[in-house]
Amino acid sequence: MDFKDIADIGVFGGSGFYKFLDDIKEIRLETPYGAPSNNIFIGKIGNHNVAFMPRHGSAHSILPHMINYRANVWAMKHIGVKRVISPCASGSLQKHVKPGDFVICDQYVNFTQGRKDTFFDGPIVTHTSAALPYCENLRQYAIEACKKSGVNYHEKGTVVIINGPRFSTTAESKFFSNQGWDVINMSQYPEVHLVKEMDMCPLTIALITDYDCGLAGECPPVSHSEVIKVFNSNIENLKRMLFYLIESLPPETDCECKNTLASSRL
Repeated sequence: MDFKDIADIGVFGGSGFYKFLDDIKEIRLETPYGAPSNNIFIGKIGNHNVAFMPRHGSAHSILPHMINYRANVWAMKHIGVKRVISPCASGSLQKHVKPGDFVICDQYVNFTQGRKDTFFDGPIVTHTSAALPYCENLRQYAIEACKKSGVNYHEKGTVVIINGPRFSTTAESKFFSNQGWDVINMSQYPEVHLVKEMDMCPLTIALITDYDCGLAGECPPVSHSEVIKVFNSNIENLKRMLFYLIESLPPETDCECKNTLASSRL
């Protein structure tokens, strides 16, 4: 079956997002990189066909270090997606970034290991710049959507990605906080970089669920149950913000993300 150009916006997120839409079409894809995390659910928001995929699987059973990121991103590209929005539950590394806040990330620091993080293992030598990892144009649309939806937000922030599935030690978390980094997560790398390698626009919206343990003595350390509790309590805000964002996007991209590959080769 030909799935070309059936969606122009992709969302990686929780398994419940697609349930907010009507007239859902579910499609199953095979990829050169193996099976993606889940089927893709296609719905309509405004003038856009939107593809949703739960990155951890429909039952949230795939741990961050086990996600087949290449298959997930390839599947989005294969169906015509041009922009990829990645909401993700994240911990705060700074006291002013509070649980319930949204952070529109502009930088990341990768502390993962062993993850397959490129589509280009040769024979053509490809060096993709990661200096500005997120689409600045798409970030500005997201900032406006946060204003319109009335959520508490931060216009920029650096996310540090750890391998998981364990949370940080207090010493590790203090180190991250002392660097001035803002939030911590387990799934953003290599997802964001692979999106860029496929000439799509990447956007990360960090939904703060807890304070990481580097703020020990000031705030309780992170627990998985608290993460889920805060995330679920804020999902309506996330849904509203995403709808405002997607409805505001023009049909075509007007940035340089679509030329990433061309500028990565001699």
